[in-house]
Amino acid sequence: MVLTGTVVNALTIVFGTLIGLLLRKIPDEMKQTIMVAIGLAVVVLGIDMALQSSDFFLVIVSLVIGTVIGEWLKIEKRLHQIGSLLERKVGKKQGGDIATGFVSATLIFAVGAMAIVGALDSGLRLDHSVLLTKSMIDGFTSIVLASTLGLGVIFSAVPVFLYQGGIAIFANVIHQYLSSNLLEVLISELTATGGVIIFAIGINMLKIKEIRVANFLPSLVVITIIIIFKQYV
Repeated sequence: MVLTGTVVNALTIVFGTLIGLLLRKIPDEMKQTIMVAIGLAVVVLGIDMALQSSDFFLVIVSLVIGTVIGEWLKIEKRLHQIGSLLERKVGKKQGGDIATGFVSATLIFAVGAMAIVGALDSGLRLDHSVLLTKSMIDGFTSIVLASTLGLGVIFSAVPVFLYQGGIAIFANVIHQYLSSNLLEVLISELTATGGVIIFAIGINMLKIKEIRVANFLPSLVVITIIIIFKQYV
């Protein structure tokens, strides 16, 4: 089934969050240090992903155009509004900032090389190995995030399912129209663009600078359009 990997990934986030909520008595100092460790790992991952581009100028262009669109649409603000709505519905009985947990976890789990490549593999070849590996990583990460940020992390399973599932279904439908060379270039540049976004997430996690990372997300659509346009024009 095309969505097998995506379903497993969403479920591991849910279960990981539930386990994390049971471990909220972890000392604050330990939580802070763990979050710094994750933040550093995210920064390094972002750099590694960004370096996979064969034409970084296109990545820069897509980031600029995409960020303009994201700022205009106020994506970050709207994500926080969704998180705040969830917070009002659920309440703060579980502790933590639900809006922050939802937004942070969504960005960490939904944007990245494994999310894109794994979903494409699921859609193009029905190969779920990448997403199953990502599921293990996300499961452990959600435990730590939930123990620190609270119940909001569990709601990130929904956008992760929609995002990865959408890519998988889309890839399954259009793969017959795209050459293998185009797919290779597209995955490379999507990964690089996502890497810059991942790097920004790491900066936020390390509290070096507050960045409205969600407003970068349209860049992933922009780079896709640019690569396809470049291929056929």
